[in-house]
Amino acid sequence: MSIPQSDSPKGLVYAIAAYGLWGFLPIYMKALAHLPAAEIIAHRIIWSLPIAAAVLLWQGRAAEVGQALRQPRLLAMGALTAMLISVNWLIYVWAIANDQAMDAALGYYINPLFSVLLGATLLGERLSRGQFAAIALAATAVIILTAQAGSLPLVAIGLTLSWGFYAYCKKSLPLGPNQGFTLEVLLLAPLAGGFLIWQAVQGQSHFTSGGWAQTLLLLGCGPVTAIPLLFYANGAKLIRLSTIGILQYIAPTMIFLCAVLIFGEPFDGARLVAFPLIWAALAIYSVTLLRQAGQRRRDRRDLAARRMQ
Repeated sequence: MSIPQSDSPKGLVYAIAAYGLWGFLPIYMKALAHLPAAEIIAHRIIWSLPIAAAVLLWQGRAAEVGQALRQPRLLAMGALTAMLISVNWLIYVWAIANDQAMDAALGYYINPLFSVLLGATLLGERLSRGQFAAIALAATAVIILTAQAGSLPLVAIGLTLSWGFYAYCKKSLPLGPNQGFTLEVLLLAPLAGGFLIWQAVQGQSHFTSGGWAQTLLLLGCGPVTAIPLLFYANGAKLIRLSTIGILQYIAPTMIFLCAVLIFGEPFDGARLVAFPLIWAALAIYSVTLLRQAGQRRRDRRDLAARRMQ
């Protein structure tokens, strides 16, 4: 797949819609906060599968998933990414239910900086001075939060690690984004289905026991999981990497606002210092990202001019 050199309006709509839906997701998950997190995750998996499969059938790409199921290496890679995304979902749902949405926002704010760090440590990519400064500021913010609480901000770190390694491993999966997501939920579906059946046998299922509104919310876990991911997958193909780098702050900013303005979580103490440090780090990172994108455009123009001579 070629890297887009400009931003398609269609791609921007897809990407902004994806991040916007992710930003509103805490409100949806808060409505299910009285249920076990594992049950919510199981419903996210089960009801995502028909949507993902329908998209692939519409695109005529379903055979690629079937071929992946017959290749042990692809199957193992898909199982790894499936495990990482399910851990990410579980931490996120638990955090919203236990009034730690602000820590969830922190985790997703830190994530792009962690991805840069992963590139440096695992791929040997060189850090610019701006990137190094941004990572140092983010690390300082985590240290400040740890010092105040007496323990690491585990929700933020768990979300950062699980999503960061998921994105890293996903790049190595030789499948399109829609096919990869379908493979992941297909692999997770037996576990999710088995868990829900066990719950029903034990008389602990909440699927039909909490009224029609709760049942509809659990059914809706599929669309609210699959649709943003599919929007993102298709939008990312049509816009520049630097644009994605800036747009990805939409979701954690909306989660942060939900935590403060809707859920009433406190924004005080060490958070008053840590979050501005994170925002400063992201500002430095964004400037670095835009400068790199500008340099690449200048290099391409220079190359094209030399070829014309």
